[in-house]
Amino acid sequence: MLHFELVTPERLVRSEEVHMVVVPGSEGDFGVLEGHAPIMSTIRDGNIEVYKAGATTPELIRVEGGFAEVNERGLTVLAERAE
Repeated sequence: MLHFELVTPERLVRSEEVHMVVVPGSEGDFGVLEGHAPIMSTIRDGNIEVYKAGATTPELIRVEGGFAEVNERGLTVLAERAE
């Protein structure tokens, strides 16, 4: 499982174990699974798609600006706004 955190300047929005997350990167969408190579990317306004274990349809979270970092601990998205 992939550890996923979504943080805004105001609060921690999400911290959970998920199967996959698709992030709206500034150079295109990218999917992150457990074991993904380290990467850092700015993100554009759009929807983060969160796939929980066994789910075929994602949960959508609208984000505006910020950046995403994948490291050995998982995926952290620092967004200016999240709905």
